[in-house]
Amino acid sequence: MIKKLFYPAIFGFTLFFSIPVFAGCEISARVSIIGNEFPAIQTVGAGAQECKGAEVTSNLTSEHKDIQVPAMKGNPAEYTSAIISTSSIVPLMNEDLIRPLNDLVAKYGKDLQPSQLIKIGDNIMAVAFMANSQHLMYRADVLKEIGVEPPKTYEEMLSAAKIIREKGIMENPVGGAYAAGWNLGQEFNNIFMGYGGSHFKSGTAQPNVNSEAGIKTLNLMKALSEYMNPDFLTHDSNATNAEYRAGNIALLNMWGSRAASQTTADGVIDAVKNNHSISGPMTVGGGSIPASTLWWDGWTVAKNISDEEAEATFIAMMNGIRPDMMQDQKIRTQAVWLIEGYEPTDAAIGVFESAKMSTTPYPMLPYMGILHGALGNEIADFLQGKESASQALADVEAAYMTAAKEKGFIN
Repeated sequence: MIKKLFYPAIFGFTLFFSIPVFAGCEISARVSIIGNEFPAIQTVGAGAQECKGAEVTSNLTSEHKDIQVPAMKGNPAEYTSAIISTSSIVPLMNEDLIRPLNDLVAKYGKDLQPSQLIKIGDNIMAVAFMANSQHLMYRADVLKEIGVEPPKTYEEMLSAAKIIREKGIMENPVGGAYAAGWNLGQEFNNIFMGYGGSHFKSGTAQPNVNSEAGIKTLNLMKALSEYMNPDFLTHDSNATNAEYRAGNIALLNMWGSRAASQTTADGVIDAVKNNHSISGPMTVGGGSIPASTLWWDGWTVAKNISDEEAEATFIAMMNGIRPDMMQDQKIRTQAVWLIEGYEPTDAAIGVFESAKMSTTPYPMLPYMGILHGALGNEIADFLQGKESASQALADVEAAYMTAAKEKGFIN
């Protein structure tokens, strides 16, 4: 389903959205939004807040994944919409906190294309508005100085980092969102899939990360971390990008949705502005599978709210992704938008390359979030030299099994 969503859009420039414009965007009930905080989502939230007639509020924060489930369990839910991605929709689905959108799509979304609608069975559970992936970003001037081409593999990234340090250009030239927790787990997922790893034993919810691919992944992550800021386990995407914009790192694996802001955010030094470059995802271990994952971002409507609030939320969120926004050059550069009128910009190169290389979609399984959380919590001990790779992965699987049994995924 995810490949069906992405690949026609990115290669054929299919216009997924043909959105009815709600005259003046008038709503009659409250709308409250929870979501991540990067520029594209900030734009969607701002578009929703343009609606009149009732209050529209938003809480856009990097902590959204920790907030959304407990906040939407209330009756009424604290938030009427969660802006989610391939992974963060799953906990909401597991807890039955978002409503099917079939009736609202029938009433207000008659021109929406089927490929834009995120379906679970026959139910439309979300509306996607952008594609995303992690890929290489780098300083072209630094690589030119050392006479090295942009890395196409993680091994080449390590080699370039070694030369940069030896030449005294930068002490810690590699950046990565390795903050313990979700970010660290995601970096494991990227490299693990590049090694051909499978998170679960075929056809089951049994974990499968304590494997040759898992050990290779941890060893590579450890090698990369030796060229990172010593506080790498506290660096999420925001902190990693700040390091890059300040000129402290030259190579990083980063989200395509952050590409444009690398040269436009406050405090970016001229060397970064003039030499920021983007490439596709890297491979690893001699394989051809990108060490990355392909994602979509979209929005949902809460279940534990009134029908009036649900309708107002749908209308407001549609206003946040209306086609005329694509006339704004600044907005166009913020993402690979799945919105009518979007034309690719230079900032979209990395995500397009990810799709071109057939990057594997993030596993949208009901128990993947549990394993992702266990990875983010347990593998830091290995990276800090406190235990072996196999022990860290055994701890991951043990933590996963406990939580998966509690949730009823494993008997």
